[in-house]
This record gives sequence, C-alpha cells and structure tokens, in this order.
Amino acid sequence: MDNKSSMLSNPQEFIEYVNAETKKVLEMFSATGGDDIFQSFAQSWTELATRSWEDPSVWVRAIADYQTSQLNLWRNLLTGNAAQNPVAEPARGDRRFAADEWSQNPVFDYIKQSYLLTSNLLNEMASKANLSDNQQKQLEFYTQQYIDAMSPTNFAVTNPEVLQQALETKGESLVNGLKNLLGDIDKGRISMTDESAFTLGENLATTEGSVIFENEMFQLLHYKPTCEQVAERPTLIVPPCINKFYILDLQPHNSFVKYCVDQGQNTFLVSWKNPSVEESHISWDDYVGNGVLKAIDVVNNIAGTDKLNAVAWCIGGTILSTSLAVLAARKQNPVASATFLTTLTDFTDPGDLCVFLDDQQIKRMESKISNDGVLHGRELATAFSMLRSNDLIWSYVVNNYLKGQTPPPFDILYWNSDPTNLPATMYNFYIKNMYQENKLTQKDALTICGEKIDLGRVKIPVYFLSTVEDHIAPWKGTFLGTDLFKGNIEFVLGASGHVAGVINPASKNRRHYWTKGEMGQGADHWMETAEKQEGSWWGHWAEWVKRRGGKKVDAPAALGNAEYTEIEPAPGRYVASRDA
Repeated sequence: MDNKSSMLSNPQEFIEYVNAETKKVLEMFSATGGDDIFQSFAQSWTELATRSWEDPSVWVRAIADYQTSQLNLWRNLLTGNAAQNPVAEPARGDRRFAADEWSQNPVFDYIKQSYLLTSNLLNEMASKANLSDNQQKQLEFYTQQYIDAMSPTNFAVTNPEVLQQALETKGESLVNGLKNLLGDIDKGRISMTDESAFTLGENLATTEGSVIFENEMFQLLHYKPTCEQVAERPTLIVPPCINKFYILDLQPHNSFVKYCVDQGQNTFLVSWKNPSVEESHISWDDYVGNGVLKAIDVVNNIAGTDKLNAVAWCIGGTILSTSLAVLAARKQNPVASATFLTTLTDFTDPGDLCVFLDDQQIKRMESKISNDGVLHGRELATAFSMLRSNDLIWSYVVNNYLKGQTPPPFDILYWNSDPTNLPATMYNFYIKNMYQENKLTQKDALTICGEKIDLGRVKIPVYFLSTVEDHIAPWKGTFLGTDLFKGNIEFVLGASGHVAGVINPASKNRRHYWTKGEMGQGADHWMETAEKQEGSWWGHWAEWVKRRGGKKVDAPAALGNAEYTEIEPAPGRYVASRDA
C-alpha cells in the first residue's frame, strides 16, 4: 500500500488502479476459473457465427437495426435530445441506471444507451440462434453474463455516481473501496453483508438445545421444549448438506426451528459436517446410511417412539427420499410422514442450473473435483450467484469496491456467504445419477445401501412445499415428484423463491400460498384449480404435521437420554467450520 498515497495526488492514476484491481474479482466468479465466463461466451458465439453462415440474413438485419439505432443516438446527442428521445432504455426492474446522472449528463447518457443497444443486439442474435434447447439456454445465459460483466456501471471511469462520490469525499470512497476489494480478494469471495455483525450461537442459531450425538457425517441437535407438553412423535429436520443448517434457525423472529419448538414439537435437527479433502471418499450411501437413517434411529430411541415426522429441504429432501426408499425396501416404517421443502426428486426440469449441466462442463468439473477432493462451497455459491449476477455479484462490486460502502447486516446473506463443501464421490454420484440420468424416477435403477430404490414403495403421507419463483428447484419440476410417491400427497405452492419462500415466518404472516389444487393432472391443472391463501405457509404445515404427531405427552425433562447424553450446547462445532 506504500504507493497508494501517492496515487491520491493523481486521481486518474488511482481510478485506473482501482479498475485493474476490480478485474481480479472475476477470478472469484467461476467454479472453474476466472476466465470461464468469457471462455464460454466466446466458445458459444464462435459456434453461433459458424452456424449463422447458413442464413446470414439474421445477422445482417440485426446489425443494420443496431447501426440505425446508433445513428439515431448520435443525432439525438448532437441535437441535445438524447435523454428526451432515448433509443434504448433499461428493462423494468433494472436499478443500475436509476441515478439522475445517467440521464442528465449527455456523455454518460450516451454511454448508457450505447451499452443497452449493444446488449440488445447480442441478446437478439443469441435468441435467434435456433440451437437445441439446452444449447440455446447456455448461449443466452453466457451472453447475459458477458453483458452484465461489461456494464459501464461496473467500472469507475464510466460510472458517474462513483466519480461524483469520489469528488464529494475527496477520494476517500475510492480508498475505502480498495480496502474492501483487497480484503475480499484475500477471502476469495465478495462480501454481501457486514459479516462482523453476526456470530453463531449469539445472534444466529440461538434456539436453545444440545448436541446429543455425533459421527463422521453429522451432529444431531435436540432442542429444548418451550411447551409443557409435546407431540408424541418427534420432528426430525434434515437440512441441505450444500449449506449450513442455520438458514432454518436464523434469529428468533424468523427461525423455523424455534417455530417448530413453540408449536409443541419435540424437535431434532441434523447438522452436517463440512467435509475436508481427506473425506473425498464419502458417498451418497454414507449420507443415507450413516446420516439420515442413523439420525432416525437415534431420534426414535431418545423419544421412545417407533415413528417420527421428517422434514427436509432441497438436496436434504433428495437424500431423505432415497432414505425412505431404502427403509421401504427393508419393510421398515420408522417415519410417519415426510415434508419436502423445495425438493427435486424428478430431475426432468433442473431449472436454471441446466446451463452448467452439459456433458463438456460436467466432465471438466468431475476432473477438477476429483483432483481437489471436494467441490468447494465457495465455488458452488458462485454458480448460484451467477444465476442472478446483477443482484448477487455486480451490485456488490459497485457498492463495495467502487463506492467504498460496507454492505448492511443481513442474516440470510451472511448464511449465503457461509457454504459447505461436497465430497467428490458424493457430488459425482449426485450429478450423474440425478441430474444427468434421472435414475431416482426409475424403478430399481439405483442401489443405495444395498437396496434397490423405488419411490413407489414409499406409502407414507407426504407434504410438498414449493415456491413459484424458485430457479433452483422450479415448482413444476418438484410437482413431478408427487407422482412418484404412493401415499397421501399434500402439495402447497408458496410465493417468492427458493430461500425467501421457505423462510416466511408465521409471525410476519406476509405473502401468500396456494393449496387444494386437483392432483393427478399435472402442474398447470393443479394451479388452475388451487385456492390462494394469504399469509405464511408455516401455519398450514403446522396443522398438517400436528394431525400426524400422535397424542400429547409431557415434554422431556432433559435433552437426549441415558444413551445419548449432551456433548455440547447447540449450535455445535460442525456448523462453525467454514470453507477456507
């Protein structure tokens, strides 16, 4: 930092330095390397250009329209009418150019409109590529990634808000931004929230409880009842192993775990271990046998019951579903009901993740992950962020590095920045057998823990909660799973997306959800016949699981039992392990 102070005397030199450092942020954006966005964009467009010679009229028309628009933009600029008669405007909801400077300053208005014209040209040409469905989605995705990355808002010299703030603060905003940037480069990720504002066990994951069992796969948490009586059948929560469990136990006002406890459920939760490279051998079978099935045994032992109610989210639900199929094959019935939160069991529609799932990208990732031993959590988090890059990447680049602002504290974004690794063996199995070959839908196509898997043998009541804006587990894709199970099915569709739609606390009673659609005739028919309900789905689910909880019994006086005693207070050690 010795030469940084001298740069302050030369603002142009300092801005160029900040721009150069900002480009390093691209190295954090791709699971397979910093240039992956541009490599995939270039490859896709090279293929498109080759194919386009078969019918060059598409290119000719698009370029002609673009040139005409550019000429109109120049004419408006020279006559002073560029802002009054724009040839290109941001899409509705695009907040990048909201500041007055983008319209009132003719230079920056030209930069904005020229960028938008070029963006429209690239998007139009990509949309008319006439490729196969998956290739088309990939081309459009990487085109949009390139467009978003090259936005003039992302660079100090072409962002009037950044320059104005630098003038007003006499360069202090740029200095603060550089500090933020260098700190994030050291961390290997973009700061989305003020991470110093949160501490696990103090203001996150604070529901009182104890770790009462642990093995090489997970810790089992038992939460202290808050009611004098609890449901006879306990509740076991299986979170996704891709993320930390505390998304379900953020703060008291939005904790699903606390809600379960306060509803009189004897509540247990699996806290998955964050695997290291030495644990690359851990398999899907391990997550089932040494994970979910072991947790079921321990919970029923502690509660003195022969059945429990299970709740699982995302990939946790996929693991739970295969566990239930193993139990069904063994003719064992230790689970009374299952709740699947935004869970895919039929992978026909993988949502926006399909852009990462072509054979070439999968082979490249398999090779890398097998070499590394794990899929690092930060790489997976980056892939998810790329699906909404303007909101989850570039807005933070601008605010943190160019404007020098510290993002405000936000519990969900803190959790989002605290991912976990996946073992190479388990990950490769998951991608191949679920996403590529969709074997979970095929009778006896998979063997897990020595048993042939058939979800059709699972005949317990099942509650599906999906969300209408979910781009990771699209609701029509999750709906396909309702045909796989043979028990009584309850399907509920919540508002919002994959996370916010699930974490919708009953105390706030916001948003809405749909219920009572007719089953058996597809997702569209279900939606046409469903009834809209105001508020949170939590209360609806609580009533559903209450009917399957058995009679009321006195709450346990102690956590665990004589065989499974307290190891440490919740939230436990496993959840505190961060992906370095």
